[in-house]
Amino acid sequence: MPLSNEARAVMAQINKKHGPGSVVVASTMPAVSRFTTGSLSLDVMLGGGWPANQWNEILGAESSGKSTIVHKTIAANQQRDPEFQTFWVAAEHYDIEWAATLGVDVDRVAVYSTNAMEDAYTAMLNAAESRAFDAVVLDSYPALVADDEAEKDMDQATISAGARVTGRFFRKVGSATRRSLVDKERPLLALIINQWRDQIGGWSPAGMTPKTSPGGKAKNYAYYTRLEASRTEWIDEKRPGGGSLRVGQVIKMKTIKSKSAAPQQVASVRFYFADSTSGICKGDYDTAAEMVTMGVLYGLITLAGGWYKYAGHQWQGEKKMRASFLEDLDLQEQLAADVLALVQPGAA
Repeated sequence: MPLSNEARAVMAQINKKHGPGSVVVASTMPAVSRFTTGSLSLDVMLGGGWPANQWNEILGAESSGKSTIVHKTIAANQQRDPEFQTFWVAAEHYDIEWAATLGVDVDRVAVYSTNAMEDAYTAMLNAAESRAFDAVVLDSYPALVADDEAEKDMDQATISAGARVTGRFFRKVGSATRRSLVDKERPLLALIINQWRDQIGGWSPAGMTPKTSPGGKAKNYAYYTRLEASRTEWIDEKRPGGGSLRVGQVIKMKTIKSKSAAPQQVASVRFYFADSTSGICKGDYDTAAEMVTMGVLYGLITLAGGWYKYAGHQWQGEKKMRASFLEDLDLQEQLAADVLALVQPGAA
């Protein structure tokens, strides 16, 4: 049953006072835009990719793959859109060579190097509000220093200084990331990298030290998605002359919070930081392995005897199938689209 005339009259009054499109019927709103992560399994876990016009956090211990996930996200969206531009706040060193290795076109990334918290947040607000950038990234929160802390001596306490500033940022940032409820505007991808810390004085019945994230608790309510990254194992390859070489790691990802998909979902990706004998290059995911796993999981790739079949293609044995997916980018795109169509029925 549609809205009553009385309800529409109230809507008209609000739109007259605050501007057309301030309040609309939900069914007329445009679909939520999403940005690919560069990993099919991670896209599936997030319900189709990073939600646009919302703030998302990537958490983890050091060297767990947080920055790698963000770089691969930027690279994947740059490949999709030749005009995709990123504003990157580098509270820590921005490694141009490593970013390029991960596939990022550094000519389309604006880097603001600062660890002053207020300056970083102001720049992020301006970048988001300008509509000039498609992505805003902070790498990373723990490296930021609030003015209140910077101005005091080492022996003076500054407890919660950063948390207060962060809470203020999220209260102000809503208008900068808000987009029209009627017209389709340029969407924004907003990512903040953070690190786990041991909770001092905390207690766990399992005997493990509880973890917390810097920045206070207020920020956790502001994030639309919170993702935890962790390294589960190393990837070692044997060498012809004897011994083995470490060429990569398995990055495990879990959604701690998701307001657009089921929470507590898990995905893994094999990431290579050195060239592999299997043909996977330094800086790449094992995309073929992801494709095969997702295709089989969703019943798109079927097995009959020793033959794997998908969309008119067939392979005898998994090894040949994976090799085919590794070489054929069109086949990868077709399977990814088929999988995401099942995850997001009716999505554009």
